Amino acid sequence: MARHLSEIAYVRSGDKGDVCTAGLIARTPEDYAPLLRSVSPERVRALYGSWIKGDVECYPMDNIQAVVVVMRQALGGGATQTLRLDQTGKSLGAALLRLDVVEA
Repeated sequence: MARHLSEIAYVRSGDKGDVCTAGLIARTPEDYAPLLRSVSPERVRALYGSWIKGDVECYPMDNIQAVVVVMRQALGGGATQTLRLDQTGKSLGAALLRLDVVEA
């Protein structure tokens, strides 16, 4: 059975305008390698589909065993413009934890 990122990482996220930023932090040092294998722009884009109109960038942060994910044009125009029910970066960040872990 596939594991999800929720089993190996925590998430902190936020939004500014139409940009969502999420930090995925490995729960243990051993979880960092699978976290790196599991988070890529392609996989993030596939998870959200047409919700993300702009670029997706993933930045490894080896010093704190985390990956920062930046999703541009991802919030339907931002909190004051979108028609989405739950448009904030926190909801998109939490959804990242649904990604399957890529095992070695």
